[in-house]
Amino acid sequence: MTTLFTGRIRPFAPEIDTEVEAIAVEEGRVVAVGDAASLTEQYPDADQVALEGWVMPGLIEPHGHPGFSAILLSDLVLDIRPVVIPDADGVLAAVRAAVAAAEGPVYVNGWDALLQRGLPDPDRAFLDELAGDVPLVIIHNSGHSAYFNTAAAAAASVDRNTPDPVGASFARDADGELTGVALEEAAIELVAAPMLASAQAHMPRLLPAHLQDLAARGITTVSDLSWNPQLNPLVDALRAQGALPVRLRWYEMSRPGGTAAAHRPADPVFRQVGVKTWSDGSPWIGNIATSFPYLDTQATRDLGLEPHHVGRANYTADELLTIAEPYAAGGWQLACHAHGDRAIDATLDVYQQLIARHGLTDHRFRLEHCGAMTSRQFERAASLGVTVSLFVDHITYWGEVLVDDLFGAEHGGAWADAGAAAAAGHRVTFHNDGWVTPNEPFRNMAVAETRTTRHGYRMPGGTPVTREQALRGHTGNAAWQLFSEHEVGALSPGLFADFIVVDRDPLTVSADALAETVVAATYLAGTRVH
Repeated sequence: MTTLFTGRIRPFAPEIDTEVEAIAVEEGRVVAVGDAASLTEQYPDADQVALEGWVMPGLIEPHGHPGFSAILLSDLVLDIRPVVIPDADGVLAAVRAAVAAAEGPVYVNGWDALLQRGLPDPDRAFLDELAGDVPLVIIHNSGHSAYFNTAAAAAASVDRNTPDPVGASFARDADGELTGVALEEAAIELVAAPMLASAQAHMPRLLPAHLQDLAARGITTVSDLSWNPQLNPLVDALRAQGALPVRLRWYEMSRPGGTAAAHRPADPVFRQVGVKTWSDGSPWIGNIATSFPYLDTQATRDLGLEPHHVGRANYTADELLTIAEPYAAGGWQLACHAHGDRAIDATLDVYQQLIARHGLTDHRFRLEHCGAMTSRQFERAASLGVTVSLFVDHITYWGEVLVDDLFGAEHGGAWADAGAAAAAGHRVTFHNDGWVTPNEPFRNMAVAETRTTRHGYRMPGGTPVTREQALRGHTGNAAWQLFSEHEVGALSPGLFADFIVVDRDPLTVSADALAETVVAATYLAGTRVH
């Protein structure tokens, strides 16, 4: 049966660069695009659905974490992110209240001393005083560190004899005792293990609710860069029930000594795309690998950084090569977290070796976030066939911090330079990194275009993108980056009818108006899911 959708439609297809009136859909795929009268004549028996608003392809989140976000943004965890509680007093009051009401461990997410100024150093001594015998774990807003008290360490069976995981660490005092700080994913996993284990029983409730929220924001395909394969049976069950409102693309987390999983037949709804690796950490905690030092400011001193501090990578280039090679040899796309320019150079060195050793062509190796990436590095990456996904929402929330507190105008001002990436020939994409900032793809597009923070501060460096480039960052470019351009990313014959209805023309409104776009409806394969 054919369904004819009519309205003001922006297909964003290479072969269709104008507004059209109708799309015909059969068995979930677009079969024709054109004017309403012609398609009505061509498909006289079609069901007709008039869409009120502007229609465009469904949005694609190329670097999300829905599996973990479903937990961190749930009622199992106290949400203190700056977008929820903007000030230090409010954060401390919320944590104290949660501890006072606790009947078990307390898990908190969103601590950010750069945006919630005045927060104390959350070491073990402070958290012991605050929570006593109640196990308390606080995850930093970046997701790259966590703070825990003595009771939480005991609950997780972590002590001074626990070895540092490869690529991660526990902070220790001069006597080797834990100070209550876990750095990077593998150490955080150990501290949060009891919570992650108990949360699994809630995932049949939490995961579909989170995916439905993504669909409500216009996202029809989401990629998970830290997927837990134990969730695969749940996804299969949701799909069987017709309760999966998005397409899922997922990345296995690399492990030292890990081996590549076998490739399976392509599934248009749910499949593994690649493998996630890490080079350095987060700018907000001082562990990105740069050629330039952090500024000496009150903010950096409050972070515990010494004057002229320069961060270092979590892995050496040789370690990263050893970890990544089995996956690359197995034919998987690599996606590497890298913020600092030194980390990016090292990762590109590794990629170059892997490409040459294994004769790789259409590999589409990825660099994730790319905070301090330079024009020269964008050009080098493009020459290698490496693609980039930028965390432009850093500008929205931390733009002033990047310039005034951390790196100055030269390095902080050019943060997440999407224009330079596009100029180098990249099909640049944007993302929100799961729970770190709200899933706001239209704001990402606007910020890439204006390079302006939520307070109206325009970044002193970097290059804006055009509107068309901005829109493709969450549509066609993102589909290509996920090896899904033959399925989604445009409204074109042969592709799935994944589209959204919005309240304004995304191609012609101002950047400020684009950021405030409202999604009225979301369709997956021609079926309304929101």
